[in-house]
Amino acid sequence: MKRLFLKTLVAALALAAAGIATAQDIRERSFKLALQNPKGHPLASGAEKFAEIVAARSGGKLKVNVFPGGTLGGDAANVSALQGGTIEFVVLNSGILAAQVKDFVVYDFPFMFANAREADAVVDGPLGQKLHAKLQDKGIVGLAYWELGFRQLTNGRRAVNKVEDIAGLKLRVIPNPINIDWVKALDANPTPLAFPELYAALEQKAVDGQENPVSVIQANKFNEVQKFITLTNHQYNPQSVIFSKKVWDGLNPAERKVLQDAALEAGKFQRQLTRDQAGGSLEELRKAGMQVSEFSPAETAKLRDRMKPVIEKHGAAVADTVKELQAELDKLRK
Repeated sequence: MKRLFLKTLVAALALAAAGIATAQDIRERSFKLALQNPKGHPLASGAEKFAEIVAARSGGKLKVNVFPGGTLGGDAANVSALQGGTIEFVVLNSGILAAQVKDFVVYDFPFMFANAREADAVVDGPLGQKLHAKLQDKGIVGLAYWELGFRQLTNGRRAVNKVEDIAGLKLRVIPNPINIDWVKALDANPTPLAFPELYAALEQKAVDGQENPVSVIQANKFNEVQKFITLTNHQYNPQSVIFSKKVWDGLNPAERKVLQDAALEAGKFQRQLTRDQAGGSLEELRKAGMQVSEFSPAETAKLRDRMKPVIEKHGAAVADTVKELQAELDKLRK
């Protein structure tokens, strides 16, 4: 017994000497987590799961308060608050971070990922980790990637069955250059708008339509203000779970480990929930009266061709990252 005690003591002293914190080092703290989608959406459910895991692993000392539905403002405002340390966590489309680190634009390339398996492999692999690491210089810590899914097109004016049907529509887009450009490439009119303003803009017909995954369309009740949905799968959105570096620098190793591990574990739950709910969300939209159409392979090929110049334009500024991404995708597709 004495020998066991001595071994335990020596091990504890060794950990302390190495500067590794233990669970006893966790202090009582509370954090705010902001996201755009409402309670009940897979991202909000993922955030709630994350809060549960953090509480359990910290013995209740660390508390994450989830603010869904854009209640703390739009993405740009959230990121600014995070950098200032007044919001600790934000979950948002990874491509929006191109405003901080230009390489993130690759996540908004139309038709970049053929399926979720490809997306998982890239964001969880060396490239995804490298991009998150680049955020540190901007006052942001990237903890994990979650998922929004593949985006589809809705509008309130007419059924869209071919690429030409998109021309002339006034479409809300995520406020960044590549999304503005691909809408222009379709001869439509892009309207950059923060997500919390979107429902009202659709209701008041300030915009004709928007594009988002079916889970977002259903959770935000866009079917109440939109009649037509076209399944285009034109863009896949990974979501970055980010944390304020200003706050992170004040955490000890034990606290950081709880948050990092919980973000990754909750991400597995969140991605699976998103994928499980996609079919059900579409069926609910049908029942709610939305008219659903889908591009033929020929129309999808035409849509891809119209997007290529946009990808080339925005890829030129991040050529090395594009090359690395393409190499990863080529490897996965062999």
